[in-house]
Amino acid sequence: MSATSETEIGHARPRFGGLVPVAVFAVLAVVFAVGLTLNPRELPSALIGKPVPEFALPPVQGRAAGLSTADLRGEVSLVNVFASWCAECKREHPFLMELSRSGIVPLHGLNYKDKPADAQGWLDGLGDPYVRTGADLDGRVAIDFGVYGVPETFVIGKDGRIAYKHIGAMTPEIFDRDILPRIRELQAAR
Repeated sequence: MSATSETEIGHARPRFGGLVPVAVFAVLAVVFAVGLTLNPRELPSALIGKPVPEFALPPVQGRAAGLSTADLRGEVSLVNVFASWCAECKREHPFLMELSRSGIVPLHGLNYKDKPADAQGWLDGLGDPYVRTGADLDGRVAIDFGVYGVPETFVIGKDGRIAYKHIGAMTPEIFDRDILPRIRELQAAR
């Protein structure tokens, strides 16, 4: 008897069958590699270019001025979302105090899901850099702004539209590189 191979009796193996797993692996490796180059702090916001949500918040306990949509029209401003229980908020707070003293741009606070006495104690103890501070006790306004977590800072144009969103603690480097150029551009626009 002669030895017959599988190809002689019609059971040929596919020539490229072994390449499918290799191709799938290559595609997944490319997707993974691209994902590693992305900055998780740069999450896109669907609200960029859109008007700030309609809201009116009462002031944080011990403060005179709350925050509303109307307060964010007419001049370029920043809205900083913060909470007394947020460690990153505490880290960025000294810079916010410095920014407030500089007078570069009005800074407004949106206090997120804080106990009234805790928010007041935070601002009384660390200093209050905000022109106006709204108490978002249930977090509804922050949700409408598309907040992922605290701290977050929004650049608002004169027209009341969200121009930029920064996720995480703001530092002098981040401010100078990412935020100040947008502020200057919006301030110069007619």
